Amino acid sequence: MRRSFHTWMRVLLAGALALTLAPPVSARKGKHPTDLTQILSDMNEASKRLKTISANLEYTKVTVLVDDKSSQSGQLFFRKGKTTEIRIDFQKPESKTLLLKKNKGEVYLPRINQIQEYDLGQKSGLVQQFLLLGFGTDTGDLKKAYNVKYLKEEDLGEDTTVLLELVPRKSNVATQIAKIQIWVSEDSWLPAQQKFFESGGDYTIARYSGLKVNRPLPASAFELNAAPGAKRVKMN
Repeated sequence: MRRSFHTWMRVLLAGALALTLAPPVSARKGKHPTDLTQILSDMNEASKRLKTISANLEYTKVTVLVDDKSSQSGQLFFRKGKTTEIRIDFQKPESKTLLLKKNKGEVYLPRINQIQEYDLGQKSGLVQQFLLLGFGTDTGDLKKAYNVKYLKEEDLGEDTTVLLELVPRKSNVATQIAKIQIWVSEDSWLPAQQKFFESGGDYTIARYSGLKVNRPLPASAFELNAAPGAKRVKMN
């Protein structure tokens, strides 16, 4: 868990560095789903309305060189406010909880009753944005940080989606992340799936289902709820 989480945080930080500040994209009217300007405008409007998310989540990590595939599944909770809060409860294959709140990341491992702490510093907000790229992200930021390209329309489960490809503009980001593909639901204009391609060829797929938007979430949804006596360990 320690190595895989450090690797994922490295990828997140690389992508986060690409999300620099930019003015909002102005809304433009269009009709055709292949019109990238209209797609980004619809995504931007959905992001402005977004306050909370709960969803089922599956991460699949593929290591190409050794032809290895591993998956983790669980539930995601997201709340946008003065500070963004994200909690992911992984249930399979092993129970663990990831909490991103303010400038800190925490991982709770119930099997050994341990909480691993990560200091994200000033990059906290950007890491949280990148972790849920396309959820609440201003499309002006996307266009400044990435070359955005429309690829095609594609059915993904019960969703009809538009598939976008994001290639980092900055070379220091591209050394970590070669490109990102996002399948955006034409119903909600929020991501149904993301695929992160690392520079070495490995990739990670994040798949969302059962998405519930802007429903009230209790404060307890963003706490670790560790067992008594949990040991805290600083990881950086």
